Amino acid sequence: MKRREFIALLGSAAAAWPVKGFSQQISDSVRIGVLGPSLQTPSTAANYKAFLAELGTLGFNNGQNVNVEYRQIDDPGGPFVVAAELVRSHPTLIVALGAEIGLQAVLKETKTTPIVIAAMNYDPVARGYVKSLARSGGNITGVAFEQLELAKKQVELLTQAFPDRPKLGIIWDEISGDQFAAAESAAKSLNVEIYSLKLTNPPYDFAAAYQALVERGAQKLLILSSPYFAKARPQLAGLSIKYRLPAMFIFKSYVQAGGLMSYGAPQSVMYRRAADYAAKILGGAKPADLPLERPATFELVVNLKTAKTLGVAIPQSILLRADQVIE
Repeated sequence: MKRREFIALLGSAAAAWPVKGFSQQISDSVRIGVLGPSLQTPSTAANYKAFLAELGTLGFNNGQNVNVEYRQIDDPGGPFVVAAELVRSHPTLIVALGAEIGLQAVLKETKTTPIVIAAMNYDPVARGYVKSLARSGGNITGVAFEQLELAKKQVELLTQAFPDRPKLGIIWDEISGDQFAAAESAAKSLNVEIYSLKLTNPPYDFAAAYQALVERGAQKLLILSSPYFAKARPQLAGLSIKYRLPAMFIFKSYVQAGGLMSYGAPQSVMYRRAADYAAKILGGAKPADLPLERPATFELVVNLKTAKTLGVAIPQSILLRADQVIE
């Protein structure tokens, strides 16, 4: 059950922009190139469906007055190859969903095509892709997950949920390096002992990673956000149970797959907001004039069935804060 509104616009000007009826201003079909995570992952497929549905609500129906072409970051050709193919097709705008590598690949090919981002695993302002939250100042705008703040909060929630388990294992990779630094800082401030393991050369051997962390003494686990982790959600949930590690993830889809807890912004809402930005630009708005949007609130999800299997008790204080409890 969701008890909160998840997204708030930054600034009243953004809220005031009309989004209905933009398609009436466009006489010919327009092209949207989308570069994002694998659609073979059910949650990504559902999020992309939400993106297309929102576009349709705003008057842009795929295959009718707009043509949307989706290319996967993990395509065998690599993100830079597929980004080059997208740019060569001369899209009206490009939507870069997910990891920073997607945006980097697009920017290697074009500095002028309007780009809408749903940024994960990186901070577009800190990285210099946009000037500020209030005004991007270039050809990039959109929405950004607050991954670094989320990583800190996830450590706090795990510590509150399991204060008798002070040894925290963290699994991360190159993509989630910034998140790891934030999580490490939070853990040190809470006097939590860290056992970290950086994975390299995907596809990753998660079973070996879990075994190594348990052998080193990890008592609970934080899985940071990476597209290479997302595809392994059922496996990660199963390994957490096998090794008796209460684990925290970023998205509800991990908990639906059997993970114990998640804390983060709902992806489907962010994808729909990316569609709203695309519609604004197709209607004539300039990316440079649009503020970058961040989530206003987040959702905490707990799987009590998994807690029972693990033999752990979730404190009432955590359950009362949860937006959804899976029983």
